Amino acid sequence: QVQLVESGGGLVQPGGSLRLSCEASGFTFSGYTMSWYRQAPGKERELVATITSGGGSTNYADSVKGRFTITRDNAKSTVYLQMNSLKPEDTAVFYCTVRLTLKTYWGQGTQVTVSS
Repeated sequence: QVQLVESGGGLVQPGGSLRLSCEASGFTFSGYTMSWYRQAPGKERELVATITSGGGSTNYADSVKGRFTITRDNAKSTVYLQMNSLKPEDTAVFYCTVRLTLKTYWGQGTQVTVSS
């Protein structure tokens, strides 16, 4: 019953911006930390950003700090990832995740491609 649906990916030029969205259902969204991961071809999945249940605390990978911003709207059960100053090395499938009691749930992913 847990469902995470990402959207907002696409092709963008270096230096451009995208905003990813993740709509969640099947659990009490406001009670859980949410995270964004990404996975590029041939590389391990990487934790990009996390945000606590009330939105009061965030953490970022060093590679995106200062460029990406994670936010959430608990009334809409949605978490966002604003990505600015995008680089080709950001190209990956981005996943929204939530860690519940039994396991971590992943969305289907959305492809972000940064290229000229």
